[in-house]
Amino acid sequence: MENIEIRRKPKMELLFEENLDKFNSMVKKGSPPKLRDCNISALDLRKANLKGLDLSGSYLRSSNLRGLDLTGCNLQGASMQGALISGALFPESISAEEIMLSVKYGTRMRNSNLMENTEIVTTLLSEIRNILQDKN
Repeated sequence: MENIEIRRKPKMELLFEENLDKFNSMVKKGSPPKLRDCNISALDLRKANLKGLDLSGSYLRSSNLRGLDLTGCNLQGASMQGALISGALFPESISAEEIMLSVKYGTRMRNSNLMENTEIVTTLLSEIRNILQDKN
C-alpha cells in the first residue's frame, strides 16, 4: 500500500479537500480514480459518486457514507469501522452481516458468490435426498 502517495494524486486530493463536484465530474468523464487499497478514512463522502468504483482493500473508517449508492463497487477486503452507513446501497454480493461486522469491528468485507452458494446447496440437498431414499 502506498498511502503516503495518495495526496500527490490530483484526483485523490479532490476527495481529501472535499471538492466533490470536481471529483464527480472527473468520474463522470470516464477517468475514475484508483481507490483500491487507499486510506480514505474520516471523510464526508455523502456527495461523492463512488458507484461502480474499485474500493477493494480500502479503509473507509469513520467516513460518512450515508445515502451513497455503492452498487457495482468492489468492496472486497474494505474496512468501514465506525462509518455512517444509513441509507447507503451496497452491492448484493455483500451480506448485511458482513457490512455490520465491518462497521462494528472493522473486519474486512468478503463478497459472497451467490451462484456458487446456490450450487453448493443444490448439491447438498441432492445428497440428502439420495441418503434418505437409500434408507427407505
